Amino acid sequence: MRVLDLFSGVGGFSLGLEAAGMETVAFCEREPFCQAVLRKHWPDVPIHDDITQLDGKAYRGTVELVCGGFPCQPFSVAGKRRGAEDDRALWPEMLRVIREVQPTWVIGENVTGIIAMELDTVLSDLEGEGYACQAFVLPACAVDAPHRRDRVWVVADAQSKRMERNGAFRVKEPQPSTRKGLFGCDSPRGKPRIWESEPSVGRVANGVPNRSHRLKSLGNAVVPQVVEQIGKAVMEIHDVAG
Repeated sequence: MRVLDLFSGVGGFSLGLEAAGMETVAFCEREPFCQAVLRKHWPDVPIHDDITQLDGKAYRGTVELVCGGFPCQPFSVAGKRRGAEDDRALWPEMLRVIREVQPTWVIGENVTGIIAMELDTVLSDLEGEGYACQAFVLPACAVDAPHRRDRVWVVADAQSKRMERNGAFRVKEPQPSTRKGLFGCDSPRGKPRIWESEPSVGRVANGVPNRSHRLKSLGNAVVPQVVEQIGKAVMEIHDVAG
């Protein structure tokens, strides 16, 4: 299955989807540091640098899946939460590309703050294009990462008969960690410590080249192992139905 990866960052989506058996044919990413990372690891994959100038029709018939973690700043509790009024609210551009590409599958990602603000609009837009949709919150610790990092994932399929609303995409609620040591230690009172909401960034300490860029790209990145599990579910459904 071939992928058009939007808002690519440092390639977390593509890492996960390629681990699930897919192939990325193009990126769309504007940040120079992230572009450099993508070129290093995917030297033969083209990079579009402006989604507003990306012509999705060029990929119609050659791409089966469009993915993207469209900018979260308009919905994040860390910001002003201006939603659609924020100039970084680029879901309409992602929707335009989806409309032009007409992929079989769409996978989107955002922060949980979108649930009360724009998630209904995103789902309604996709359904208006003929997709059956499912949205769910899946944390990083669901794939054994040492932090919670709740994120909203939207999976959309152009043929509704393929979407297993209570099957392949069933997600168990994450449980507090009972591990000891680096990734989860007992508290002084002997109770298990719940994983932190975000991971440590010890590898980007002061003095490391591109520290601020690395911090920003890590903060914006998706967890590839989460994407891999979603990708495997998509591939399973797609192969059975196809």
